Amino acid sequence: MLYWKNLRNFVDMKTSIDYLPGYVQNDLRQIVALIREEMQDVGMIILFGSYAKNTFVSHDVTQDYGGGLIEFNSDYDILVVSKKRLGKSEGNIESRIRDRFAKGKDEDEITKIQLISESISKLNNALSEGRYFYVDAVNEGIMLYDSGEYTLATPRDLNYAEIKKQALEYYNARLLEVERHFRHFQADYSVGDYTFCAFDLHQVTEHLIKAIALVYILYGYKEHDLKYLLGKIKQHTKELHKVFPRNTVEEKRLFDLLRRAYLEARYNPKFVVTKDEVDILHSKVERLKEIVEKVCRERIAYYESQIMQMNPFSEIRQEILRIPQKGLLLQ
Repeated sequence: MLYWKNLRNFVDMKTSIDYLPGYVQNDLRQIVALIREEMQDVGMIILFGSYAKNTFVSHDVTQDYGGGLIEFNSDYDILVVSKKRLGKSEGNIESRIRDRFAKGKDEDEITKIQLISESISKLNNALSEGRYFYVDAVNEGIMLYDSGEYTLATPRDLNYAEIKKQALEYYNARLLEVERHFRHFQADYSVGDYTFCAFDLHQVTEHLIKAIALVYILYGYKEHDLKYLLGKIKQHTKELHKVFPRNTVEEKRLFDLLRRAYLEARYNPKFVVTKDEVDILHSKVERLKEIVEKVCRERIAYYESQIMQMNPFSEIRQEILRIPQKGLLLQ
């Protein structure tokens, strides 16, 4: 048990972390202390995701598409509740907390922190509306700190028909953006503007990564940093890390090139990307698109299975049969 004062008895959240290894408990205590030092008006700190559900992976090794080895470790997923959402400053504060948490530790032994900041009003509205991400975080999460200042709303039961509908809308909207930026890529490639091609590929990659979070948890990240976004969706699928393994100097360089293209392709005249680099990145992004379509369809199929369990004689079976194998999903 960590620092909590007045947990609401009508929201039956877990509070014990005794089931976790001792080193994880120590990490979480340090993280709570760092968050309270770096952020103002912290009302609640909630551990969610794999460590809260006891499904975490401390170390796993898989192969990338080139046959190389990549390592995978679960992150500490933390929801911080305060009077106001951090907004644009969230990334900077998260970086400071990560840096302070990593100080004095062996790099190979550090578990990354994934932090989400939310206002108490937005959280309670989301709970009352039955928003999947927030309901799951409260139902499955662990209250690490509670100041006693705020009261959580009672989570509404999940409605998988609504979840599926919203997930489809998000997915289709992102896929339209992907197709639009691919058209821009083809136009820039045809005139030899390879540097701006890298920006186009960044935009495709950003929308694809964000599509996974939107489909899995109906949550839209605002940031554009690909490294940040990949870290956020790691809990949903490890497949994307096979596309961008960053396990060699060259793989790190190529990913950094794509990441930097968001700003530098537009504003830095000294930033140059070659045709060969664009061709490699294009191949990676095409593979990424295939993976994202696959994992998003699998998630939507899961929602459909839940609907079928609740309404076994509904017409949803016919709708399942009408889903195309590629491209936009039907409403």
